[in-house]
Amino acid sequence: MSVTDRFDPDGVKCVVWDLDGTLWDEIAVESATDDLPTPRPAALAAIDELAARGVLSSIASRSAPSVLDRLDAVPEVRARFLAPQVSWQDKSESLRRIAKDLGIAVEALVLVDDSPYERAEVEALLPGVRTLAPEDVPALLAAFEGREVTAESRERVRRYRTEETRRAEGERFEGSREEFLRWCDMRLTVGAATADEIPRALELAARTHRLNSSGLTPDRLRELASSDGHELYTARMTDRFGDYGIIGAALVDRTRRTRPAAPADPGVWSVPLLALSCRVAGRGAAAAFLFRLMERARAAGAGEFRVTLRPTDANLEMRILLRQAGLRRTDEIAGGAAGGTGTAATADSAVLGRTLQGDLPGSPAWLHVSDREDAEA
Repeated sequence: MSVTDRFDPDGVKCVVWDLDGTLWDEIAVESATDDLPTPRPAALAAIDELAARGVLSSIASRSAPSVLDRLDAVPEVRARFLAPQVSWQDKSESLRRIAKDLGIAVEALVLVDDSPYERAEVEALLPGVRTLAPEDVPALLAAFEGREVTAESRERVRRYRTEETRRAEGERFEGSREEFLRWCDMRLTVGAATADEIPRALELAARTHRLNSSGLTPDRLRELASSDGHELYTARMTDRFGDYGIIGAALVDRTRRTRPAAPADPGVWSVPLLALSCRVAGRGAAAAFLFRLMERARAAGAGEFRVTLRPTDANLEMRILLRQAGLRRTDEIAGGAAGGTGTAATADSAVLGRTLQGDLPGSPAWLHVSDREDAEA
């Protein structure tokens, strides 16, 4: 089986590189001086090409931690890597820590390592992680050829570096977590997607898992977004550290029928897909986006709000959010009573709904939320 047959590049968010025998030829701890071995030009070129496509790079090396200190003295190399792990711990543990630090699923990692033992250890303990030998890297790069690269993708590495600064400031901040979030001055704007935002919305549908309600495919999302009665919304966020970019997308379907034989009900807003970047997990942005959509639905005259949910092992956070927002399972099968306008009617999908009468949940106090149309007025 070829490298390109083993995984879908859309699921790859970070490539993790071994050092000795992979990034460079020699063994760093055996060097007679403090100078690190010279990195292989082909490896650095591959890292740069991946970064241009929005794929992060990190390090997992079983070596003395002092090697990372020495790497810090070579900024032109160190700057290419996020959340590096250099220690004597197992590679599988290093990968878990990298995923946690980056806020992504461990299954979104790919390990490049020259050691068959290290690759086998990771495959055994982290079966969702793909592993490659250094000679497989050209095939890895080829797997990304021909795929659309959005402006958000090109900015991804820079934004993760900003996130490292944000995290470091949080660790130094003298106060509570909520006080720190208030100090960050986070601002979320919600509005109808413009033409140039659609590729990013499709990317969120394909690449997000933790905060993805239904797993609607990009092709299906594109088809539905351009059909009558549907509207695509996006959410943007900024804070004092910089611009997060587009961090959320939601497809709204206003063609829903309350019964198979009934006409379309303008009083129902249905959301076949709600997807948010994992970069904003834990900051209230997912809840704020959902609540703002509810408010817009009520302002448009809707009395009921529904979301299609396909539970997975990864999207527990989304399921908790929907429950906290007061959405409960209805008798309707996803896509069934809607004449197929939602996701496919499958046994693993459900529709959650709630009334829009009465009080709606409020966004976190530390997050400033507004409609993009108001901000642009």
